[in-house]
Amino acid sequence: MAPAPPPAASFTPAEVQRRLAAGACWVRRGASLYDLTSFVRQHPGGEQLLLARAGQDISADLDGPPHRHSDNARRWLEQYYVGELRADPQDPTENGAVASAETQKTDPALEPQFKVVDWDKDLVDWQKPLLWQVGHLGEKYDEWVHQPVARPIRLFHSDLIEAFSKTVWYSVPLIWVPLVLYLSWSYYRTLTQDNIRLFASLTREYSMMMPESVFIGLFVLGMLVWTLVEYVVHRFLFHMKPPSNSHYLIMLHFVMHGQHHKAPFDGSRLVFPPVPASLIIAFFYVLLRLILPETVGGIIFAGGLLGYVLYDMTHYYLHFGSPHKGSYLYTMKAHHVKHHFEYQKSGFGISTKLWDYFFHTLIPEEAHPKMQ
Repeated sequence: MAPAPPPAASFTPAEVQRRLAAGACWVRRGASLYDLTSFVRQHPGGEQLLLARAGQDISADLDGPPHRHSDNARRWLEQYYVGELRADPQDPTENGAVASAETQKTDPALEPQFKVVDWDKDLVDWQKPLLWQVGHLGEKYDEWVHQPVARPIRLFHSDLIEAFSKTVWYSVPLIWVPLVLYLSWSYYRTLTQDNIRLFASLTREYSMMMPESVFIGLFVLGMLVWTLVEYVVHRFLFHMKPPSNSHYLIMLHFVMHGQHHKAPFDGSRLVFPPVPASLIIAFFYVLLRLILPETVGGIIFAGGLLGYVLYDMTHYYLHFGSPHKGSYLYTMKAHHVKHHFEYQKSGFGISTKLWDYFFHTLIPEEAHPKMQ
């Protein structure tokens, strides 16, 4: 017979208040208590929205308005469970509130499913590298990978390979911005000093002279092209559904993007590591050099590379930043978090929704009855 699980910790209202006074952000759902201190900056609605509810019952907020929180959001909450609210025999004035909390009922269809996360009963062993394990999940992989968790991931047994699979966010501007500046300066000089003609390799009679003023247009075109590349790669490569009988394709999907959906707030895996990024960037550089005149392709490439840097920085900020309510980044943060927690088959734009509009993959607006 299996041993009984240890009893949940319990806290009196006075103990909860002491933690709130020390700066913690505890909330409750009925009599269940959750410590959301480490999640405050990540909350898609912003820090203030969550801090304003510290010490309060959030049961009604989970059901909305402004929106009903997804099943994944409710699972996510259970990872922060710390115990139950209990009466204080030394302070009977608080006991009425505790009794009220204990009688509040949560959705009976959801409560048994989401109560207390048991990592030992997950489909994988979190004490071991995950990459080799996920390939064996088969048809369970797609559902498992889209149930996010609040913990870091280790992919490889080798410490060296593991180190190459992670990076800090500021490595992206440190490595790639100097290259953007060098390429921009170099190709601008070429444009101003040499007699650059478009289509000259096809015909001299109808070739076009390239004035230096075209630099800005080509650079911005490169940035725009990047937003399309970002959308296409995210939608059709990162969100492909690997065959359930293909061990290696499941592993490939997980190492490319599945890991990010499983652990969306693993800060070491939010931007592309320099080594694999270098290979992809080199591929696009060679491709543009093959299909366009060197200077034209180089300027477009420089603009696209800056677009990539802005994309990675935006992506990191959408996960860990706290933008002002009503701002563009606030809207994009809410949009991206919905993609992670509920709408994995839509909302593929990270830096812009432009191509989601164009290809009709916008996350649907949630209709919610107004409060009376």
